[in-house]
Amino acid sequence: RLDGRTADSPDPRLLPGQIVELTLSRPPSGVEAEDGELSLLWHDAHLAVLDKPAGLTVHPCPSCPEGTLVHRLVGGFPELARQSGFRPGIVHRLDKDTSGLLVAALTETARLALADAFAAHQIYKEYLALVRDVPPPEGAARDPIGRHPTQKIKMAVAPENRGGRSAHSAWRVLHADPAGRFALLAVRIFTGRTHQIRVHMAHLGHPLWGDALYGPRPVAGEPAIPRQMLHAWRLRFTHPVTGEEMSFVCPPPEDFRTAVSTLARRMQRVVITGLPGCGKSSLTRRLGDRGIPTWSADAVVRRLYAPGGDGRLFLRNRFGDRFMLDAGSDHSEVNRRALLAAMRAEPELRREVEGTLHSMARCDLEHFWQDCEAAGAPSAVAEVPLYLEAHWNAPAPDVASGRSPASGTEAPVASENVVLIGVACAPAERHRRLAVTRGWNAETWATLESWQWPEDRKLRACRLVVDNSGDEAALDAAVEPLLRNLEALRLEQERALAERLSAVWGTARR
Repeated sequence: RLDGRTADSPDPRLLPGQIVELTLSRPPSGVEAEDGELSLLWHDAHLAVLDKPAGLTVHPCPSCPEGTLVHRLVGGFPELARQSGFRPGIVHRLDKDTSGLLVAALTETARLALADAFAAHQIYKEYLALVRDVPPPEGAARDPIGRHPTQKIKMAVAPENRGGRSAHSAWRVLHADPAGRFALLAVRIFTGRTHQIRVHMAHLGHPLWGDALYGPRPVAGEPAIPRQMLHAWRLRFTHPVTGEEMSFVCPPPEDFRTAVSTLARRMQRVVITGLPGCGKSSLTRRLGDRGIPTWSADAVVRRLYAPGGDGRLFLRNRFGDRFMLDAGSDHSEVNRRALLAAMRAEPELRREVEGTLHSMARCDLEHFWQDCEAAGAPSAVAEVPLYLEAHWNAPAPDVASGRSPASGTEAPVASENVVLIGVACAPAERHRRLAVTRGWNAETWATLESWQWPEDRKLRACRLVVDNSGDEAALDAAVEPLLRNLEALRLEQERALAERLSAVWGTARR
């Protein structure tokens, strides 16, 4: 104020005899108690162990002067007010969006002793971390961590001569997604650097899901994860007064468990297979009529053999005009009758053509699966006659590079979310259908069947079998029970995952 009035100019010209008054607010000397829930796991006269929820800042700071965990602690334990400063009772901290175990000292004696134990790395701290992709089963990171050189809110791996401080984290994989999308880790930290686990795992190429600061930006079709998936899971220390060994386990909160379930929930991939004439296409078409996306290997091969198709290009480059209907024409279709005859007569040629065409079709199928999953389809169906014979039940090719798995011996179905359905039909009925619909003679169907597994072996490898020896009405009646069985398998897979994860983090509190 200037001469008793509020000064309205930032640079007034002062005259002799004028009175200038400056009033400053008294800065707080401590933390005021606030009401708020405290999820206490255990406490005595010396310390308290609690489960901090995600979204709650531990202690006051310029951006969050009120509404912190410390304010709640002072409200619940008034004796903390006797400790000076703005962090009474706090001997370690968790990031705002990290949940889990935290110990608070209720007396100055306990605080000093626990602070010394943390400084000497005598406290056992282990976290649950949900990371992208799947790292090795176990490993360690010892890269020093310091302030990011250009972004003040971030930390980064930095050499010690540039401000980095030693940091040590070790992990082990508790659960790995069969599709390689995520892994649930137990991460022990031996040091307590700011954002240590988040920085180390991002530096190793496995950032935490939901980490907006250190992870990649979400892409279309990716599940929305509300926060960095990090939870302080285990805490073990010696009681600073009684000398008792204290050990606590805290299962993750609902949002963490939901994130794991969401990432683990994969579209059900249904593969229909069987011998020629069994009715694979008829069953696939009926499922498509129910709104389920469908894919057909035969349809893709026809597209590959059409003018401009990669299959036709391969045949033309490899064999010239031998299998072209119009020699010398760039728009000629493949002479499939001549190609089939050559494949029957020349086993080496058949293996070469099948290997190349199967690789092309397999990559097309992988794109189909991925597109359907990105669109949110709960299930999708692929009709693949040679699924087992071509070893498509082995790991999928890399659709980005086009690499295909090498052929080998018979292998079991590898993917947890693939349901293999076999279509059975009496041989006499199959052969009758092939003669009527395709004009095949006994020699043709005998040759093509010889390239596949015998029906009994094929059906034994299938999870479900549909008998299609009857008429169209009988096949219509089989669709509804099949859909119920597929739904039951989806639920069974979700229950099995929930049981595995429940066994991982358990329910014990101390």
